[in-house]
Amino acid sequence: MKVEIEIDGRMPKALSLTRRTLASAAKYFAGRSAGRCGLTFRRVVIIVQDDVASAEVHEAVMGVAGATDVITQRYDAMPPEPDGVYGELYVNAERALSAAPKRPGWSPAREFLLYVAHGMDHLSGADDHSPRDYALMRRRELKWLHEMKSCQKNV
Repeated sequence: MKVEIEIDGRMPKALSLTRRTLASAAKYFAGRSAGRCGLTFRRVVIIVQDDVASAEVHEAVMGVAGATDVITQRYDAMPPEPDGVYGELYVNAERALSAAPKRPGWSPAREFLLYVAHGMDHLSGADDHSPRDYALMRRRELKWLHEMKSCQKNV
C-alpha cells in the first residue's frame, strides 16, 4: 500500500513515540481499514494536538464543545488526484497522556495509536453511533493494535 502519511505538530516526549513509528503504525492501520472496505487510502495527515487545540477543532468541525481523542476529516480527490481516501486525523496527545495511566499495562503511545486506529477506521466509513457499532469498531482497532504490537517496540 502506497498511502502517504504526513505528521504535523509537536510529539510530546512523554508519549515515547517517534514520528517514524507513528507513520509506520498509521500505514498499517490504513491498510487494515482499506482491506475491510475495499478502499484505497492515498494520503492522510495526522495533526498532533493538545486539549485546547482539540476543543477548537471539535467545536469548528462537529459543533461539539470540549476536547476529544480524535477528529476525522475525509476529503474527495481533487483532479488530477486518483480516487481514494484523503483525510486528516486530529489526534489529541494530551488526552492519551492522561488516559493511559487509567488502563493497567497501557502506555501513552498505545493509547495514542488507538486514537489513530480509530480515526483510520472512521476514514473508511465506519461509525460508532450505536453501542453495537462502537463495540465492533473497538474490537477491530484493538485487534489491529495487537497484530501490530508484535512488530513494534514501546507500543
